[in-house]
Amino acid sequence: MRIRLEKDLPVLLFVLVCASTVAALPQVESAWKGVKEIYGQQDFGLRILRELMLVVVIVYAMLEPRLRRGLFASSILAFLAIIGSYVLFEVTYALYLDLPLVVPMAGLRVFEYLPLALIGYVSSRLGTGEYVLIKFAQLLRYYLVLQAVLAIAQALWAPPLFGVSFLGGGRPFGTFVSPNLFGATMATCALVFAVVPSMRPWLALSVFLALLSGSRTAFISALLVVFFQVYAVLRPRDRWALVMPAPMLAVAALVLASSPMLSGRDDADPTQDGRIDLWQRIFSDYVHDPMDVLFGWGLGLSSNTINILFGAEHFPGQFDSDSLYLFLLNGYGLLGLLAYLCFLWLSTRTSSHAHKGLIVMFIFVAGLTFNMWEYFPQNAMLMFLWGTVLGHGGKSVAPAMMSQPMYQRRFS
Repeated sequence: MRIRLEKDLPVLLFVLVCASTVAALPQVESAWKGVKEIYGQQDFGLRILRELMLVVVIVYAMLEPRLRRGLFASSILAFLAIIGSYVLFEVTYALYLDLPLVVPMAGLRVFEYLPLALIGYVSSRLGTGEYVLIKFAQLLRYYLVLQAVLAIAQALWAPPLFGVSFLGGGRPFGTFVSPNLFGATMATCALVFAVVPSMRPWLALSVFLALLSGSRTAFISALLVVFFQVYAVLRPRDRWALVMPAPMLAVAALVLASSPMLSGRDDADPTQDGRIDLWQRIFSDYVHDPMDVLFGWGLGLSSNTINILFGAEHFPGQFDSDSLYLFLLNGYGLLGLLAYLCFLWLSTRTSSHAHKGLIVMFIFVAGLTFNMWEYFPQNAMLMFLWGTVLGHGGKSVAPAMMSQPMYQRRFS
């Protein structure tokens, strides 16, 4: 078998993303019948396929000579050592609090697709990252067509299980367990098509599907992609006219996304859904000392996995955070949260990627009301994109590790 990085990796990434089409089939079938399954009763059997496919991608990275040499570079090993040391401390602290091992293990899910970020980083340093991304985006069109056909059919005829779409049927969920996950993935597809040349029709379709989902996070994330597209085509002297009203546009987008017309439900008002009250109660009841603030009050207690397995608020300090930043603050403390935000900032400072601002801002915004690193396949695509952004900074790799010049000339 001949291993060819430039041709194999896009296909592997595409197959990994396509695992989402079968991972939630039992829930999708139930939703079509108008039955909303309780999360604790969901069948996890088919979901093992995505973990198996991730293992295949990792094994491939170990077999491909250039990826293997890049992954075992001293800078990557040092980074993993720092992350691993702090995570080991948090796991130990969670066990010290008498939490079952499954709880801190669930808190580690934010790192599940970190290997894809490392692969994206190495691919970008090798000079093949842009080519891999272009080929992946071309394959992603087939995935989008499947989701679009299902979503439009659901928006017209599916039972209004999650709310009513503006096409008259239920809010579409594609091949996902909920419209929110579907919308977040469609917004991420819009991001992928935005950073690849000549993909604007597919970008428009992705934005439409994100809007059709009725998800506030998906709607705002998709609008962010559109904002950057408009910003890029304006002359530098005219861009201030778009940047100045940006905060007001963001507030207007939140209000519009929360309206029954777009959200499809009457309880989407951010001032009425009780999240802020819940967060305030959790902070006042379970944050007792500086240790809780600095290191968190229980790794994994705000994980969706734990809420599914044990039910909400089963453990003291457990709650449904609905935010990546609250998840990090709960599990990794203020130190972990600041480390994540600093790493986002450093990604824009050290990278020379043409779309670094859009990708990093998308990651930042998507995490405000959505723990995206827990949700597949959005986390897989965003991790790879983040890695490619980081790989565009610093010194060039050794010539022996560079990819074939033909790919650099064709897509540089």
